[in-house]
Amino acid sequence: MSYETVLFDRDGDIGIIRFNRPKALNAINVEMLGDLNGVLDEVEADGTFRVLVLTGEGDKAFVAGADISHMVNLGSLEARRFSRQGHRLMDRFEALAIPVIACVNGFALGGGTEIAMACDFIYASEGARFGQPEINLGIIPGFGGTQRLSRLVGKNMAKELCMTGGIITAMEAERIGLVNRVFPADRLWEETMKTAVVICSKGRVSVRTVKRCIDRGLDTDLASGCYMESEGFAVVFASHDAKEGMSAFLEKRKPQFKGNLA
Repeated sequence: MSYETVLFDRDGDIGIIRFNRPKALNAINVEMLGDLNGVLDEVEADGTFRVLVLTGEGDKAFVAGADISHMVNLGSLEARRFSRQGHRLMDRFEALAIPVIACVNGFALGGGTEIAMACDFIYASEGARFGQPEINLGIIPGFGGTQRLSRLVGKNMAKELCMTGGIITAMEAERIGLVNRVFPADRLWEETMKTAVVICSKGRVSVRTVKRCIDRGLDTDLASGCYMESEGFAVVFASHDAKEGMSAFLEKRKPQFKGNLA
């Protein structure tokens, strides 16, 4: 299926979403929210993807925020609806059964940082920039920025970024724990895909269970999180890949993981 504001294709078991409004620095509008939901419908219905990678078309922006020309005319109820649409989309990225990697190749501001934070982790180019500058417009983040940012970098740092509207470099984002790794621009895509290929080589059930245990465990106390891990540990033993992985280790060969998600 083709979309107006994003490009979607695949490289082996890896799905690739490219935000495709380069003249608007890939700014988010209602059409893009709809297109992204359509892509996620495809990914979930297909069932064969193992990793999803998000990046921006062009060399200037991942997503430079929400489209202000759209937001300026919103009333309070319309703004709530737009925010809830964004939240539902971020929740879908976060809840996807497969890992989602943000490959940030330029500006990731406002909604761009919020989309990246809804992914499982972020790789960035040296020229990438991050921030929640909504305060400069007299508004606040609306797609989860106040919540995911504080969970990733801590309450005080999140307050500083959201209250000042400051924009930070990729290196600073890496230092505070927002970004996993930073690469020269000409190596970013290669390194992102290299990691995606490594994840594709692992057992699908165990990768999904790691994602669930970490995400859900952070929302509870340590004892409950460890109990959740034990339950996940038990579940993966029912998969073909658990038997294959341990047998391959004992037989000193490379495992051939072929398990499917339930």
